[in-house]
Amino acid sequence: MNARRWSAVLLSAALFVPMLPMLVHAETGKTEIKGAAILEHPCGKVAVKHMGLVHAGKIDEASKLSTPEMQAKWKAMPEKDRAMMTDMMKEMSKTEAEFAADIKAGGLLVVEGKSATLTVEQHHKDANGTVNDKMTQTYALDGGKCLITR
Repeated sequence: MNARRWSAVLLSAALFVPMLPMLVHAETGKTEIKGAAILEHPCGKVAVKHMGLVHAGKIDEASKLSTPEMQAKWKAMPEKDRAMMTDMMKEMSKTEAEFAADIKAGGLLVVEGKSATLTVEQHHKDANGTVNDKMTQTYALDGGKCLITR
C-alpha cells in the first residue's frame, strides 16, 4: 500500500515537471525563441525580408512591412532626410542569407503579448581586436501578422 502511494507521488511529479515552462509562460506571457527557430516565426520572416529589401535598395517595399504609423512617419519626413536615411540603412544592411545566418548564430526573439523584440548579437575579431555588434528591432503582432514598429 505504501509503495502505491509513493508511485502515485512520483508519477504526479514526473507529469508536473515538464509543464513548468508552460506555467511560467502563462504567468509572464513572455516567450523566448532562439537561433534558427526565429526564422519560422512571422517576425523572423519579416525581419529577413525587410533586411533583404533594404539591401536591394527597395525602401518603399521595405516600408510596407512596418505599421501604418511607421509608414506615415516615413512619408512625413522631408525627401532629403529620407534619402540620407536610405543611404545609411543600405550601407548597414545585409543580404537575406547573411542576416538569416546572423539570426541563427546569435538571435533572440522575445514575444510578449502583441509585441516582440528581435535582438541579434555578433562577436568577431578583426585587425583591431574583438568587435561586438548588437541590432534590435521591435514588432507589433496582429493575429498571425508581424509588423515593424521601430
